[in-house]
Amino acid sequence: MSNVLHCHQLSKSYQQGDITTKVLDNLTLTVAKGELLAIVGSSGCGKSTFLHLAGALELPSSGDVFINDVNILTLSDKERAVFRNQHIGFIYQFHHLMMEFTALENVAMPLLIRGDKPKSAITAATQVLTDVGLAHRLHHRPSELSGGERQRTAIARALVTKPALILADEPTGNLDSDTAEQIYQLIRSLNKNVQTSFVVVTHDISLAMRMDRQLKLAHGKLAPFVEPERFVNNESLSY
Repeated sequence: MSNVLHCHQLSKSYQQGDITTKVLDNLTLTVAKGELLAIVGSSGCGKSTFLHLAGALELPSSGDVFINDVNILTLSDKERAVFRNQHIGFIYQFHHLMMEFTALENVAMPLLIRGDKPKSAITAATQVLTDVGLAHRLHHRPSELSGGERQRTAIARALVTKPALILADEPTGNLDSDTAEQIYQLIRSLNKNVQTSFVVVTHDISLAMRMDRQLKLAHGKLAPFVEPERFVNNESLSY
């Protein structure tokens, strides 16, 4: 199985006056094609920073990020933006949908941005919204959708470009347990059918333990995550 993401000795520090805060410290990670990876860690440990680096939204202090064997840090800002659009999808805890546009328009937007013809973009967006069970909500604005429907719309937007990798930041963190379960089942189904790799950062241990692999981020480094003794009978725990 080929690798989709490889981070090599990735470090990130922030400077404020005379104070340097190191968030990531020579972190190395490989994610295979079709793999579901969960990363857990306490608040402020750098999970979101890692996703921003892996998705070329921020630049590291040192190290390299390869996606489909392309070192995205050697690309220009414009080239990175194009690469993100073509190869990476993002899902956030808060959906970040554009409230003035319909679900269909929101999902079609990444295709229109990359220059697809409107008819083609609408056709593709309609199909992926249908795939996530929202064929009856195409022309509804986010304010007219439930929390779960908004998150499914956000997932559809992440999937519409058929990316090799989806980076998800607390994708179920703002949802009730029933809706969170629906989102998990959707991620699992899409992963199986499309072979898209997912890197999911989460506080929810019950969600993390259902992924293919679990890692813990602490003190700027990744290590295998040991299942807590209190995690019994799929009881939901937050980290």
